Amino acid sequence: MTNTNTTQNATVIVNGGYQPDTVVLKQGVPATITFNRINDAGCLDQVQLPDFDVLADLPLNQPQEIVIDTSQAGTYKFACGMDMFRGKVVIEP
Repeated sequence: MTNTNTTQNATVIVNGGYQPDTVVLKQGVPATITFNRINDAGCLDQVQLPDFDVLADLPLNQPQEIVIDTSQAGTYKFACGMDMFRGKVVIEP
């Protein structure tokens, strides 16, 4: 049985790309990824996570929290609004 009081948090710095570009989460544990854009160059003012139906604006220096459904293990991509910069979320069983 999963302990619902436990949560996972990950931070991705958006600065000419994604740092880190891979986020590893545990299946079945509620998770939030915080994207923090610190550079206004390029097309990184949006992030999309198509498998989670997410398209979010990333205002400069304003961390944006995105809740991730971790019920299904697998590897899911995220990318900038133009799909030029990419990363992935790995949900492990």
